Order: sequence, then C-alpha cells, then structure tokens
Amino acid sequence: MLIAYWIVAGLLALAMLASGGMKAIKPKTAIVEGGMGWAEDFTPGMIKFIGVAEVLGALGLVLPVLTGVAPVLAPIAAVALAVVMIGAVVVHVRRKEPAAPALVLAVVSVAAAVLGFLAVA
Repeated sequence: MLIAYWIVAGLLALAMLASGGMKAIKPKTAIVEGGMGWAEDFTPGMIKFIGVAEVLGALGLVLPVLTGVAPVLAPIAAVALAVVMIGAVVVHVRRKEPAAPALVLAVVSVAAAVLGFLAVA
C-alpha cells in the first residue's frame, strides 16, 4: 500500500509544486496571458494564496511520510488539496471552461488521501 501511495502522492506533489510554484511566482498578467483565464476573476493576492496553498499541500504529501514525523498529516494534506481542486472545478464550470484537469487532480488527491490513510493506519 505504501508503494501505491508514493506513486500517486509523488505524481500529485510534482503537479502541485509546478502549478502552485508558477502561481506563487508569476504576476497575474503573465498567468492570464499564459492561457489561464480564470485568473482574471481573482486578485493577485488570491492567486498567490492559491499557489502557496498548492505548494504547501505538495510538501505535506511527501515530507511527513518521508521523515516519519506525524505521517498522518500526509493524507490530511491530500484531502486539503482535493478541496482546493474541487474549488478549481467550480471556477472552471462557472466560467464555462474545461474543468477536466482540475477534476483529474481532485480525484488523484482523493486517491492519495485514501492510500495515505490506509498506509499510515
């Protein structure tokens, strides 16, 4: 079960680090010009907050299990990322944009949470 967790959580963590890091570093105009129209609906501070939340969630997926310090935090981080991704799905649906990428990440987050709870139990 732990190997399955590492595969799912590792892929999810990489995706969230890339996505969140970009949102945390790039200015709002660059994000919108890069094809992420949803960012028009948010303030620069909210976009940075979403990016930091994704980066912290990615670290939360990996570090607790890797260090052995409070490994129960890893599946909790996965649940938190699922909530963020469900919010992303809502935003994309309201804007009549494709929501599939966010929906896939929400499902992977739930899978990481389930595997995490099974692995640490």
